[in-house]
Amino acid sequence: MVAEEDAADLKAPGGEKMAARITALVNEVLAEQAPGEGPPAASGSPPAPAPPLSVTAVLALIDAGGAEGGASGRHWVLDPIDGTKGFVGGRQYAVCLGLLDGGAAVLGVLGCPNLPASTRLAAIDGEAGPAGKERGDVGVLFWAAAGAGSFAEPLHNDQAASPAARLGVGDPPPGTPGVRFMESYEARHSDFELAAGLARALGVASPALRLDSQAKYGALARGDAAINLRFPPSAYREKIWDHVAGAVVAAEAGAVVSDAGGAPLDFSRGRWLDLDRGIVTAPPALHAALLAALKEEEVEEKAA
Repeated sequence: MVAEEDAADLKAPGGEKMAARITALVNEVLAEQAPGEGPPAASGSPPAPAPPLSVTAVLALIDAGGAEGGASGRHWVLDPIDGTKGFVGGRQYAVCLGLLDGGAAVLGVLGCPNLPASTRLAAIDGEAGPAGKERGDVGVLFWAAAGAGSFAEPLHNDQAASPAARLGVGDPPPGTPGVRFMESYEARHSDFELAAGLARALGVASPALRLDSQAKYGALARGDAAINLRFPPSAYREKIWDHVAGAVVAAEAGAVVSDAGGAPLDFSRGRWLDLDRGIVTAPPALHAALLAALKEEEVEEKAA
């Protein structure tokens, strides 16, 4: 498994209190979700509760995500909270799990607890809005497998009456009215000026829909917006756990996911992505137009 988190800080001096708190929470969840996982208490009796995990065992489980990934074998790629600032700020965040097989992304699952389940995002900051939250109509589970399509359903059991929906992005040509684009909520994660210029070049009149996390991939897959642009500073290196799951969800819905030069995201190189400038996600016609606009922008920049 490849995962963002590790237990280094919890093992360091001063981390004991937090490690103990995390262990207590893990055992609390285990007791609720798997109350009878232990050996039988007596003949004919239900299994006894599973014994609680020690701090050492919990830290070892956290560090189980330390694989380097790469082009050989199969790797689960986990980001337990993608969009930490969004999580803390009550905005969008996602729990993300992807599967790599021989370096290729073949499965993606996104849990988006703050995404509205049956309405589309409208606000600039991507908030569901108080009406949706009051109805409890919040929380979406996206999943996709290579060659099998992309799907979404309400995250919570009390919304289970709504069946899973197969997702498809369509292919609007540049200049289509109502097309919207997304970008990161945090300015330090993307070049807002560049993204706005590209949007104008394609005739996109609506302001950016700004969301934290890979929830953007799910939102694009179900049609909240048609374009997702991410242009981090040149010194920033993208990590695979920030994109594997979402890229599968978007691609299986019909979107094209590439770097700014048009190359597919290469997850076979380990824990890091090496990109041409940034990441562009859109249906095929818009994607091609965006790459052309980026090429023109690059030529003008070199000529200046």
